[in-house]
Amino acid sequence: MSAVRADRDIRGLRRFVAPREPGPERCELCAVPVAEGGHRHLVDTEKRSLACACTPCALLFEQPGPGDGRFRTVPDRYLYDPAHRLDDSAWDLLRIPVGVAFFFRNAALNRLVALYPSPAGATESELEPSAWQEALGGSRLAGLLEPDVEALLVRRTEGRAECHLVPIDICYELVGRMRLRWQGFDGGAEARAELRTFFEHVGRRARPLTEAEKP
Repeated sequence: MSAVRADRDIRGLRRFVAPREPGPERCELCAVPVAEGGHRHLVDTEKRSLACACTPCALLFEQPGPGDGRFRTVPDRYLYDPAHRLDDSAWDLLRIPVGVAFFFRNAALNRLVALYPSPAGATESELEPSAWQEALGGSRLAGLLEPDVEALLVRRTEGRAECHLVPIDICYELVGRMRLRWQGFDGGAEARAELRTFFEHVGRRARPLTEAEKP
């Protein structure tokens, strides 16, 4: 299976691995200072990148407008579907070479993108539309997925698989963490501990689907 660096598609990873410039973080639209680690992000759909945003700017782009749709606010919802099960045969269809991957719909390309963490950063895996549809496409979470700003984050461990709908920015945060901690062929103990901590956080934030949220 061929894989290419996903930097050609979205450059959000740089925010989580590049050294910070001195001084407070600022909104990249209006330049006001924003809280470190506690602010929102926007997806720049033209540059395929993530941008820091203050609360007013984030609220401004929460709903796509009739005019310039360049910026979209990354939502803050974490969901899981207690009724959904991803078995071994479904996972094998996705052809992901590692135990963690995330999937999002690129609106400009009108296709799904499958990415996974690696020592080189976010790596794209070829994804057959039929495989996606059979493994995840018919799930309630997939039906709720907002293009560009949300992802299905999937993890396979100890004979089971879990799937969450999450904000796209935390997926790139995970990639950045793994890139910093990765050692050797399989990532090493530090990377595995980081992965466990990350998914514990996702598990605490995620809530089950409600009837009103069904697609």
